[in-house]
Order: sequence, then structure tokens, then C-alpha cells
Amino acid sequence: MISVIIPIYNAEKHLKKAISSALIQKEVREIILIDDGSTDNSRNICLEKEKSNSRIKLYCHQKNKNLGRSASRNLGIKKTTSKYIAFLDADDFYLPNRFKNDLKLFTADETIDGVYNAIGSHFYRESSEIDKRKLSITTISERISPEELFEKMGPMGHFGYFSGIGLTIKKDALLKTNLFNENLKVAEDTELWLKMSLVLKLCPGIINTPVSLRGVHEKNTSFNDEDLYKQNNLIMYQSLLDWMFYKKIPFKRIILIWKKIWTQNIINKTSFANRMKYWIKIVSKHPILLKSVFTYKYFPILRLLK
Repeated sequence: MISVIIPIYNAEKHLKKAISSALIQKEVREIILIDDGSTDNSRNICLEKEKSNSRIKLYCHQKNKNLGRSASRNLGIKKTTSKYIAFLDADDFYLPNRFKNDLKLFTADETIDGVYNAIGSHFYRESSEIDKRKLSITTISERISPEELFEKMGPMGHFGYFSGIGLTIKKDALLKTNLFNENLKVAEDTELWLKMSLVLKLCPGIINTPVSLRGVHEKNTSFNDEDLYKQNNLIMYQSLLDWMFYKKIPFKRIILIWKKIWTQNIINKTSFANRMKYWIKIVSKHPILLKSVFTYKYFPILRLLK
């Protein structure tokens, strides 16, 4: 019923735990392992697991290249054979009965495209009590209707986030979103979840207690490189804007992303020249933006004169 996709890059320390946590879920039909050019013992672990269990299937990129998380997940999506898809990073793991409630919701309402749930954290490193409280649960804090999710979920609104390891999605619905953006090193999941919220029916599952745990350790990109996120967030919003025009998303929602682009430019301290080039490029490509007062508010020359 469910295909679990696990992208893997140098994850020998935690990989067995991740795979085992997927194997114990009776709803999981197959586990798709994508070795993203690992240089440690991860590949051998995957080969051993594949030999020992027919539900496990191992793939890699051509010439064993390292192409990143997005390309690995996208390859995994293409290889799946189940109606439903779930994601798991190699340093994370599912808790028992991870999918029980999700499948109940899908059965009760066939129009649902995806179900998101709360996740928690498992600490492999020493952490302060502040960190532990902050990362104790990642969730959408209220039961939000699918129609309101885009405006209310982070980073658009203030009702929290959901994570890929807490999401179950129909494969045919996922294919409507153009999958993960392979031009992004990080924030590729945020972009995809926002796309999903715009064109799919995503519903809350269990949002008050974790169904999966994220591994927290010294090598987490999520916690270690703020500048990388700043750069990629801007690329992400720009990409999302073009996609929204392509999908003919309502203009009032497009403007929300247009605003996010200029907020991110301020955060990134983007140079005047680059802001000017970008403003001209996007407005020339999408002249309908000139109908928004906000477009003039952030015209770089006018901002400079203030």
C-alpha cells in the first residue's frame, strides 16, 4: 500500500535504525533506498538489507554520482509502485503504527490527497534544555482546513510546519507538483509542501503527538548553515512564483509570494544592482504584477530614495 523512500548519503551510523523502523510498519509494501554516492559503509549496509528482505529495493544515480536530496527523492518517487508514498531520511525513524491513522483517513474520504502529522526529535548529541524544548515537536498547531493551509502554515503563516517524515501522500497527486526542485540544496521540501497546499487536498492527521522522530546530531544541515538557507530561500520563492503563474494560481496568493521575495531580499541584504535586475526581469516576465501596489512599494529606486 505504501512505498517509503529513503535517500542516503554517508549515513552508516543511523541507517539500520531508519530501515528497521519502516520494516515494522505492516502497511509498508516496499522501501526504496537511494544511495546518493555514499563514500562510507552505507552502500554495503543497503546491499545486505536488500538481500535479506524482498520489500527493500536499492537504487543509485548513474555512475554512482552524488546529486543531492532532491534528485534522490525524485528518483525514488519514479521507482515506487504503491498508491501512497512516504518519506524518511536516513538519520530519522518512524514510531510504531506510523501509518495506521493515515490510512483510516484516506479510506474515510477518497478525495484526500495527503495527510500530515506531528514529528518529534531524537538527540544523538548533547543539547541544551532550550534546544530540546524547541525541537520537541514540529507540527501544524491547529486543525486547519485544506483551503486555508497555504496562508496559515509556515513560512507563510504562524501555525507551524509539517515535516516530510510525517507526511503520507498519494503518488498520482504528488506528480501534479513537479516533484522536488533539484536546483535547491535546502528548502526543497518547504517549496514542495507549499505547492501541495496550493493544488492538493492536505488534511491533518495526528498533530498533538509525534508519529516519527528526526535525528538531531552534529551534521544536520538544518541547524548548521543559516547562510545556506538564506540563499536557497530566495531561490525557492522565486521558483515558486514562476510555478504559481504557470499553474494559474489566484493572483492574491501570488502576491503573497511576491512579498516574501522582497522580505527575503532584505534579510539577505541583496545589493541594489541585483534587486533592480531582478525586479525588471520578473515584472517584464509577469507584467500583471504591476497591478499590485506592492510592486511599486518595493521598486528598488523608490526604496533607495526613502
